[in-house]
Amino acid sequence: MSQSEKTILIVDDEPDILLFLEAALGYAGYRVLTATTGERLFSLLAREQPDLILLDMLLSGADGRELTRQLKDQETTAQIPVLMISAHPRAEQEAQAAGADGFLAKPFSIKTILGRITTLLVVGDRC
Repeated sequence: MSQSEKTILIVDDEPDILLFLEAALGYAGYRVLTATTGERLFSLLAREQPDLILLDMLLSGADGRELTRQLKDQETTAQIPVLMISAHPRAEQEAQAAGADGFLAKPFSIKTILGRITTLLVVGDRC
């Protein structure tokens, strides 16, 4: 499956980060969906099945760790890889404890995030 056939759902409440990631991932050939809240995330998931969710750990009004637990507890979303991003100091361990499939610390380079996304999508394709 080519990148153009893969859909990435980005969930972040920082407009600059959301726009940057949307542009970079779109330019890399991914179909990109965006959400700024946990409510919008689940609304999109009712209609779409992304290949990967890129999720900020600390959202306004929602906790990315709790959202990840909810995603991993639901049969319809449990197999979607979740790549969590955060600048939080203990974030990597907390992301793993919540069930995230990967973690990237902010700030990150686009090359790094594209590499992690590719790795998670390839692993997901083998399942």
